[in-house]
Amino acid sequence: MVISVQQFIKLANLYNQTAMVMSAICVNKGGIAIENYNGRFYAADLLEYIVEYGRRLVEHDKKLSPEIVKLVERFAAQFEKVQNLVTPTQKPLHKMTLEEFEKVMNI
Repeated sequence: MVISVQQFIKLANLYNQTAMVMSAICVNKGGIAIENYNGRFYAADLLEYIVEYGRRLVEHDKKLSPEIVKLVERFAAQFEKVQNLVTPTQKPLHKMTLEEFEKVMNI
């Protein structure tokens, strides 16, 4: 997969929409705290992937706009707060080959 700004923006939008839906679900379930919602683990995994993608984008594209760099940094700061929620694996998802990922996912 080619690392691009457009893909990063799509991933950022996915995370933002996920956070919005999670908030709505928490309100709908009687106002439970987001820290108590089971979906927080998925959101942490998604954020981990976005941060790694952004890091690689910054390394790959030296002419990246400052707005994108700041967005990557903001996601990284958010991830620092929730990194203990990510799904533990022998190898991080973003470092797996396709074959390793398929094996882990039992595809």
